Amino acid sequence: MTARIVAPVSRQLSVADVDRSIAFYRDVLGFEARSAPAAEVVSGPARIALTTTATANDSTGEPRPRGAAILFFETDDVRGMHKQVVARGGSASELERVNWIKMRMFQLQDPDGHTLWFGQSFAEPDRPKDPRRQLHQLLPMLPLSDVAAGIAHYQQALGFHINYAQADLGVMDRDDVTLLLIQRTAQYTGIGSCEAYVNDADALHAELVQRGANVQGAPVSHPWGLRDFTVIDLEGNRLVFAQTFE
Repeated sequence: MTARIVAPVSRQLSVADVDRSIAFYRDVLGFEARSAPAAEVVSGPARIALTTTATANDSTGEPRPRGAAILFFETDDVRGMHKQVVARGGSASELERVNWIKMRMFQLQDPDGHTLWFGQSFAEPDRPKDPRRQLHQLLPMLPLSDVAAGIAHYQQALGFHINYAQADLGVMDRDDVTLLLIQRTAQYTGIGSCEAYVNDADALHAELVQRGANVQGAPVSHPWGLRDFTVIDLEGNRLVFAQTFE
């Protein structure tokens, strides 16, 4: 059975030679090449547009250096994908078990130096894919004027780890939760909020108080079956941590 990419990816990559890039994604990674209305390569829900024009940084508008992109492809069989890529001549790294994001992964680079990660979760037991189920993860987006300061704060005060970071974006993980710290712009204004279910609200509350987080009071039990407390980040974004009970 051929390993497949199973999660949507939509990116535009700046490349030096479109034909060379198409050959790499087609012959090494197994993508389908398309030329209309523009050059792109497609594999299941993953779609990459290829252009010789430099792409711009979303926050500064400055051109990104070619080869700076990092793409992640979720696959239904990372071992199989690794074998396929190596058999086609790809210089893939060894498979690694990345415990803090609960994924088994490998990486390689395309001809322009863009980094490509392929991974599969080992956090949940394998189960048949139900085509009727569409949603499998939600990524809250919290706007910040100073993303770098926010990344440091979420590490130190809230116990998150960096999945990926750049000047205008922080992908932050803790246990089974991922959230995005994004640059505050005219499009993304105000403050954000999100809620996460936790195993032990009181234990987490004590931990975050000790870390120096801006905790808004002790956990409170509500008649609807949740015991929760709230934390406010450096710029006013609101995070609620809730434990279910009967």
